[in-house]
Amino acid sequence: MSTPGTTRRSTERGAGTRLFLLRAWLPAGLLAAWWLASAASTSLYFPPLQTILETLRQDWLGPGFAEHLLPSIGKFLAGFLIASLAGIGLGLIIGMYPALRAAAEPIIQFLRSLPPPVLLPLGLLLFGIGPSMNIAIIVFGAVWPTLLNTIDGVRSLDPQLTEMTRSYRLTRAQKIRYVILPNAGPQIFAGLRTTLQMSIILIVVSEMVASTNGIGYYVLNSQQTFAVPQTWAGTLVLGLLGYLANLIFIRLERYVLRWQAGLLATTGSGA
Repeated sequence: MSTPGTTRRSTERGAGTRLFLLRAWLPAGLLAAWWLASAASTSLYFPPLQTILETLRQDWLGPGFAEHLLPSIGKFLAGFLIASLAGIGLGLIIGMYPALRAAAEPIIQFLRSLPPPVLLPLGLLLFGIGPSMNIAIIVFGAVWPTLLNTIDGVRSLDPQLTEMTRSYRLTRAQKIRYVILPNAGPQIFAGLRTTLQMSIILIVVSEMVASTNGIGYYVLNSQQTFAVPQTWAGTLVLGLLGYLANLIFIRLERYVLRWQAGLLATTGSGA
């Protein structure tokens, strides 16, 4: 005799399996079509998928893992974390003080208008070739979505909540922790997701110009030496890295903002 708990777990497993199959069928189908369509290919620029996957196994599960993949992941994580913390911290400060927001807005709009690749020569002058330059380019180029979304999230605080914090005599730290951050959380995470995507792009761009290792260096070096299977393999690694990073971020977002899902279910706002 099944219990309600057992039935619920079985239902959840069934729903999880259906969701996995729904998400997996198209990528699996595309890979199968690519494999069959390229199996007899003799083109220099479009090698068989089997050759690409074999190159990926040899290069990225061997010496390339420590030489290129780990350095890229380390620089990407460092740049993303610094950009995220700087964006949230500065966004909180600027958003909480209207006078500071008015003074900082022209500078923010000017700096965010600069395309990050344009700053590569300046970054080379200041930091030289190495991880510090790659991280600096990520931070400068990817901080703006988180910064602007945090400012907008802080500004969107309901005036009644502000009055409530005064009535309860909350300290500034308590106000930020229990009122401002939960209210701005959805917008902050929307900015963080864009920052994540930009960080992946910028780590590759910066490594192509100013690095002696990493995924970007590997792809550019392979392209310049006409190592086409290696070029395709590096591109696949980059896509997998972006997919896994986004998947982990979504799980983290759902965990941090789990209160929002409960609120929507309670109020019926999500209907």
